[in-house]
Amino acid sequence: MKYVVTGAAGFIGSQLAEALVAAGHEVSGIDCFTNFYDPAEKEENARGLDVRRFDLAADPLDFSGVDGVFHLAAQAGVRSFGDVFPLYLRRNVLATQRVFEAAAAAGVRVVFASSSSVYGVAEAYPTPESAEPRPISPYGVTKLAGEHLADAYAVGYGLDAVVLRYFTVYGPRQRPDMFFRRVCDALLAGTPFEIYGSGEQSRSFTEVGDAVAATIAAMEGGPAGAVYNVGGGDEASMLEAIARLEQVSGRTLEVRHTGVATGDVGRTQADVARIREALGWEPRISLPDGLTRMWSWASGRVAAR
Repeated sequence: MKYVVTGAAGFIGSQLAEALVAAGHEVSGIDCFTNFYDPAEKEENARGLDVRRFDLAADPLDFSGVDGVFHLAAQAGVRSFGDVFPLYLRRNVLATQRVFEAAAAAGVRVVFASSSSVYGVAEAYPTPESAEPRPISPYGVTKLAGEHLADAYAVGYGLDAVVLRYFTVYGPRQRPDMFFRRVCDALLAGTPFEIYGSGEQSRSFTEVGDAVAATIAAMEGGPAGAVYNVGGGDEASMLEAIARLEQVSGRTLEVRHTGVATGDVGRTQADVARIREALGWEPRISLPDGLTRMWSWASGRVAAR
């Protein structure tokens, strides 16, 4: 098959592209290489892949001759209030609308990477896809807008799209602003770590290998219009996760508490019954195993400098 992966130099996108190539597919990657974090890390992620610089919000799009598009490119992070919001509108709403328009015109299937942030403070745990989305961050609002755009283009232009709601993906190549990467960096540097709030907030942590497997399964077998949670089997609090990384690393972290982050939720827990029943996917990588892999990557990266 011939696939396009947007955000192919990113944390999840680069590993998805590698998995598709390893399976024998032809993969064209596109990425804007923004300065949200060091573009050199993205260059490192993209090494060995066919990834070209491309602005989805402005450059001409044509998916003719393509079998499918994995749309992972986005401006990420729930700390999306204030002056940064125009970036979220451009990179998450406008860019996504243009991807859907081009895919619909070419008759090409799209797997769209949404987020558990669309649920906000969920009405039930574990949270099923049928729960009413009520995002409490602008980032979550833009991801929900992307889902609504997929519906609109399906009704108006026959777009074949599958939506995945990722729950707190972690693992090798995680962005520098993300929780486990920040913990690893602090452990390696021997510096204090600032945690938002009490640290008792919990997450349905999902190892990146599991997220990649779910994303490929959705492209290959998800019916048009399907929405699936993609969440890890292990729920843990931030403090519990730090303790596990301390065990893995053999180091101790000085934790300092700071104010609660606006737009952050106290808990996520994914109900993955729908994707298990439809596609046979379920999380296979435990949090201890995933954190061991994460630490090996982070410490190896520092040792290689």
